[in-house]
Amino acid sequence: MAAAASVASQAQAVLRGRLCDPGFVHSALRSSPDTNYSKLKYLVASSVSEACNNSVLLLGPRGCGKAAVVDMVLEDLKKEHPDAISVIRLNGMLHSDDNCATKEIARQLCLEHQLSFSKMASSDDNTEFIIDMLRECGLAHKTILFILEEFDLFAQGKQRLLYSLLDAMQSLTSQAVVIGVSCRLDADQLLEKRVRSRFSHRKLLFVPSSLEDTQRLVEHLLILANNLGLPANYITDYNSRLTLSYTLQNIFSDKKFKGILNSLMDADATTSSILRFLFRAVSYMDMESGYLSMESFVKACSSMQRQPKMDSLLDLSILELYILVCMHRLEDKEQSSYNFTSIMKEYRSIQDAYKTSDKYASTVCFRAFEHLLDRELISFGDNRGRNQALEYRPVKLLVSSRELAQSLKLNTTCPAVLQKLFDRERYM
Repeated sequence: MAAAASVASQAQAVLRGRLCDPGFVHSALRSSPDTNYSKLKYLVASSVSEACNNSVLLLGPRGCGKAAVVDMVLEDLKKEHPDAISVIRLNGMLHSDDNCATKEIARQLCLEHQLSFSKMASSDDNTEFIIDMLRECGLAHKTILFILEEFDLFAQGKQRLLYSLLDAMQSLTSQAVVIGVSCRLDADQLLEKRVRSRFSHRKLLFVPSSLEDTQRLVEHLLILANNLGLPANYITDYNSRLTLSYTLQNIFSDKKFKGILNSLMDADATTSSILRFLFRAVSYMDMESGYLSMESFVKACSSMQRQPKMDSLLDLSILELYILVCMHRLEDKEQSSYNFTSIMKEYRSIQDAYKTSDKYASTVCFRAFEHLLDRELISFGDNRGRNQALEYRPVKLLVSSRELAQSLKLNTTCPAVLQKLFDRERYM
């Protein structure tokens, strides 16, 4: 048993390592000529080998793999042209100010070429130094790659940095490539006319993966190869449960598994979301059997779709549930404005009609009301009346009818009367 747990622990460590390694996650992109990786590599490699200037934008939602593709391309090109590439990285969230950006470029260039950097240099001095370095690197047949993450933030204001870089690249002696990375699909439309005229207008669009592509990615990440140092019989059994199960269906072709993938992709189809899901599934691996099971994926999916508001609702007391149902009743009656006093009138009417034993004093109800405010399940209707007593300020419900109904069903201490009352209201 201990040996089996040890093997399962090793396999789990291998799978977690894969999921945290962008190079392995996206390694399948290297085999196809139609991927954005291949297109970007061709563009940058041709710029390096032909000693020409270029600029390109990588556009797509966050988490779709833009940065990972850039890193893969740089890693490959540094191996192929070890002394012909110099990389400068900027981020619009840190360096959108022109003075800050030119200083950072100068600092990285000095670091790259073992030069002394002056912190006291002015912005004009740094700009002149950058232009000189572009010329010197061009004469030495060395390409400078500028990676501008959050590119759209550089396109705000006067865009002096973008203009200076792209204008310097118009010189025959310079040799540089600007790679802009942005989640805004209209990032190129933000450029001023003078900047746009110097831009190459090349764009690579990153779109969310299809269900088939996602399934291939999952198989690529979870199927174990024979060269990992794990027992051969364990690898065979592990893989067979995913793809060649002894039962009528394996996990990957199971309708339930495909439904889980579909629901995840409906919410967020990016690669980073799929990786988070798989990491959780691997963390839920059954260490006794040592294998991934459908239960692992079900638990991972439920943890991904967990809603903090529902967690708060499940922890409420019976009195707090009564207050929420009373507020829901008032809204159903189209009462546009109500406060704690109105809620208490509704609460007393329920007690009088159903003669329940769940009767609490006003002071206790008010503490429960304040607790709901603290949990942000209800809030004040507006900022007016701040000087009013809390019980007279208008409030509103921040919980949907569906969420409240679900919490009443899942709460084991919820009185049958309250559940019945809410259900009857919904279907009247």
